[in-house]
Amino acid sequence: MPDLFTKLERAAWGGFIATQSRIFRLIEDDLRARFGLSHTEFEVLLRLYLSEQGRVRVQDLAARSLLSTSGTSRAIDRLARAGHVERQGAEEDGRGAYAVLTEAGRAHFEQAAEAHVALVRREFLSRFTPEELAQLGGFWERARPDAQPRTA
Repeated sequence: MPDLFTKLERAAWGGFIATQSRIFRLIEDDLRARFGLSHTEFEVLLRLYLSEQGRVRVQDLAARSLLSTSGTSRAIDRLARAGHVERQGAEEDGRGAYAVLTEAGRAHFEQAAEAHVALVRREFLSRFTPEELAQLGGFWERARPDAQPRTA
């Protein structure tokens, strides 16, 4: 017989999975309906927006996301067709490419980000006190890949 989760573990893990799934569905539906963006495309715009020069190598964007390099490249292509991103060759090695946020992309992202933050606050963050949010943030820190496992 397989070793199944305890009731406590099921509540913690199952609650995380159900909440993450619900919130991601809401985010995806809202971004598509209101801004014509997938959650992945929003993430690409976010990373470009937060970068110093509004440009990041495609392979670096892929390394920081859940997508493969080819999946990231396809998202960038869709954003480029919409005028939100431009591709630029990497002059330093001639092999790679940069995704560059356009002014139209910056403006579109800022509108989407404002709605995104409002949705996340309404659907998730507002359900917790500031103290609980601090505790939750601490839990996520402990779940980072580079964090040391707790010992019993």
